[in-house]
Amino acid sequence: MLVGSMGDGVVLGALPSLPSILSVFSMPALPPLPPAALDNVYLFAALWTGLALVASLISIRTGLSVALAEIVVGVLAGNLLHIQTNEWINFLAGFGSVLLTFLAGAEIEPAAFRRHLKASLVIGAVGFLAPFLGAFAVAYWGVHWNLQAAQIAGIALSTTSVAVVYAVMVETGLNRTEIGKLILAACFVNDLGTVVALGILFANFNIWLGLFVVASAAVLVILAPLTRYIIRHWGGRVSEPEVKFLFLVLFGLGGLASIAGSEAVLPAYLIGLVIAGTFMRNRVLMSRMRSTAFALLTPFYFLKAGSLVSLPALATATGAGLVALFFLTKMVTKMVGIRPLTRPFGLKPRVGNYTTLLMSTGLTFGSISALFGLTNHYINGTQYTILVTVVIMSAVVPTLIAQGFFRPRIELGEAGPMTGDEEDEENEASKPAAARAQAEEREIAGVLDE
Repeated sequence: MLVGSMGDGVVLGALPSLPSILSVFSMPALPPLPPAALDNVYLFAALWTGLALVASLISIRTGLSVALAEIVVGVLAGNLLHIQTNEWINFLAGFGSVLLTFLAGAEIEPAAFRRHLKASLVIGAVGFLAPFLGAFAVAYWGVHWNLQAAQIAGIALSTTSVAVVYAVMVETGLNRTEIGKLILAACFVNDLGTVVALGILFANFNIWLGLFVVASAAVLVILAPLTRYIIRHWGGRVSEPEVKFLFLVLFGLGGLASIAGSEAVLPAYLIGLVIAGTFMRNRVLMSRMRSTAFALLTPFYFLKAGSLVSLPALATATGAGLVALFFLTKMVTKMVGIRPLTRPFGLKPRVGNYTTLLMSTGLTFGSISALFGLTNHYINGTQYTILVTVVIMSAVVPTLIAQGFFRPRIELGEAGPMTGDEEDEENEASKPAAARAQAEEREIAGVLDE
């Protein structure tokens, strides 16, 4: 057995010994690793990065979304190699989810959100309420969980996966189409309902929560003009001050959210939504931050999410039965709630099925809600395993079906017209540079004076 540790580091167990494997090929056994090698941070980073690379290659070869490939690789690595997380992996994974949620919010153009306001509000609200009520009813009256555990179950299974949906949108190019904008906007409304429900039902109302709300409101008011001011005067440099500034905002509000007993990922969506208009005029900045997220940070998040699935726990009849029950509850309530609403808003059957399936996914806020319940002792370890397994299954199964059978064909116009980013940029660029600079300076000065 080969065992490696780094604090709570990665553990590789239940593997055949290296000499026994090599003896099959009549090769001499390698000398044992020195003790220092087992605490080598670079070796553990290489292991996780290697898993991410394997997932990328699988994604390229199979056409599977890289997010789903990383989840599947994480499941296999967690159960076969018994990898475990430690503090720095948790940090990278956590910031990966924060940055991905921020980027998803930044993809929701204000103009597109206004165009699809009614559809996104209706689809998103029903997409939250139907599975929340359904999962709560099954947990409380069906399997007799206590009230708080049933509430956690309802919240965890009410979500849609911003991380998975955004990753799929970017990979397929649908994020630049009208249907992609509609889906992302509906996801925002859906998960906003989740955040509000978690806050109302389990918020710790204290001075820190009040400080977090006040600080968030103040930052959201000045963020867009201040970011444009920084880009105008110091953007485009090798040191990337505009990127560091946005990271500072995400870290700062994330830290206040954690102190207030909330989650660092919760304010990220609103920050992205506020900054979306600025990103529409600075696509290079968006591209740089997206590259940072997808290359370095999000693989740790998706791999960690997959590694949390315990296949032995699912082998029992009770565990498998509850997972199947909750999974069917989420899928049925999402389908029954969302699918009939797609026709009144002019979506063709193929696109309606695609929208419904992607709205049925879950990962980021679902796993966060389940972990919140476990950390605060609202649910036990077995309930947590069941909920996280259902959440991860809902990230994989509907996405595979949607991508395999119902993905809108952009070349045939099934996803609607491309969005008007280029036209907006051209209109903005047509303004005299001096006029734009003066207007932005007046805007930021006025906000700061207030």
